[in-house]
Amino acid sequence: MINAFKTTEKSVRLIEAENTIVIKVDIKSKKTAIKKEVETRFGVKVDRINTLIKDNKKFAYVKLNEKNPAIDVATKFGLI
Repeated sequence: MINAFKTTEKSVRLIEAENTIVIKVDIKSKKTAIKKEVETRFGVKVDRINTLIKDNKKFAYVKLNEKNPAIDVATKFGLI
């Protein structure tokens, strides 16, 4: 379901400023399934998920709970 992290300037800014990570997911994925997979795979608590479909690709903007800094998740998986 989760294909890759998006590593653009904007996504890095979202990690630092809004505690949000951007993930490329399957186009048929539902928000509840994305939330469940992120919470189990990364061991974090998710507050909210917004999705965007662009150029036949789906991106999930995952806002993490303030107890789980997104910068820690990003450094753990080599984004920053």
